[in-house]
Amino acid sequence: MMWNIIHIMSRFHSYVEEVPPHAYRPRWAAGVVRALAEDFPVTVLTGARQVGKSTLLRREEPFRQWRYVTLDDFDALDAAMTDPASLWTGTQTVVLDEVQKAPAVLSAVKAAIDGDPSRRFVLSGSANLLLMSRVSESLAGRAAYLELGPLALGEEETRAAPTVLADMLAGVAPTRARATSHIDALTVAQRGMMPRFLSLPARATASWWDGYVATYLERDLRTLSHVSSLSEFRRLMEVLALRSGQLLNRSEAARDVGLSQATAHRYIGLMEVSAVLTLLRAFAGNRSSRLVKAPKPYLFDSGLAAFLSGHYEHASLLGSREAGAVFETFVLQHIRVLCQLMSPRPKVHYWRTVAGREVDVVVEHGRSIVGLEIKLSERAGYRDTAGLRAFKESTPGVSCCAVVYCGTEIAELADGIFAVPWSEFAG
Repeated sequence: MMWNIIHIMSRFHSYVEEVPPHAYRPRWAAGVVRALAEDFPVTVLTGARQVGKSTLLRREEPFRQWRYVTLDDFDALDAAMTDPASLWTGTQTVVLDEVQKAPAVLSAVKAAIDGDPSRRFVLSGSANLLLMSRVSESLAGRAAYLELGPLALGEEETRAAPTVLADMLAGVAPTRARATSHIDALTVAQRGMMPRFLSLPARATASWWDGYVATYLERDLRTLSHVSSLSEFRRLMEVLALRSGQLLNRSEAARDVGLSQATAHRYIGLMEVSAVLTLLRAFAGNRSSRLVKAPKPYLFDSGLAAFLSGHYEHASLLGSREAGAVFETFVLQHIRVLCQLMSPRPKVHYWRTVAGREVDVVVEHGRSIVGLEIKLSERAGYRDTAGLRAFKESTPGVSCCAVVYCGTEIAELADGIFAVPWSEFAG
């Protein structure tokens, strides 16, 4: 068994040496993972397939010095099922990747840290369903959690994480836009922010997303749960992409695909726990009871939303009714990245009244609240603040609000409501 561990480690080290330097961008979340690993015996790093979890743990300090074991390796998987403690014999620090393939290993991890609280484990995996349920049962009180998303634009361009969201939550109004690159937001949003795109020709993006969806359907879902029809599951993903940012009516979505409501509900749940879909819940932290309660669906990456909506070329997306939703998804995924950098993590909602007043994104951090309206336009004016003004009037504790748009200037549009370029949130 020890030979297996040595074999696994030698394979890992040779892999790291072969990774070209330009293929990795330091992740803003790496510091958060380091802090969690110092404070907790177990850190659980989850997220959708290929967002860069394994690469982060292989390239960032101190984890690149830890023993790295992936259960994608048959020898390691066999050890995890028959003699899991052998995976960390002789070391205090271990990364276990794809751990959902052997959930029983978690009991051995619990026994190891109970016997020696100084041990440190990082558990990682592409699928949340088995992993998170078993972790919560086996490692309650011993584990901290972080979900890694796709790259932020600032990570891709190796810039520091922006502080605009944290500043707004602290009541600090945005005053001056940072120097921005001449990047067309919708072009980047349609491509998506997956690490693989750092070295992939733009012409291959749609083909890559096609393969990504096929792998997700054929590998992850079959591992996670029984899905009677992969084609119907994919069709439901496409229906949700077309409804991105809209109120989710599960009955209508089920009817459009020809599924029962129960099956559609279960499939949507599978998308959510496997980190492919985010359901933005309604904010209800005010005195009004006349609020819409249905969630709004967003794919985890704007490129996937564009692909599943049928837009394979930029000309197709440009001017389409889905363009605004793809841009909104793009901005939201950057907001979620920034939220993951804060402790404790803010809650992200939306707000809508039955009369139709709406705020696209509400970020709540303790008693501080920020409202954000996302607008695919190079101009922002007073008329764009109607929803935000209604939200401020009805909601105590609002620190600051902004219309996030495609311009380059920061300007105050109404009392405490600012026009802020999207690039301020993207880094």
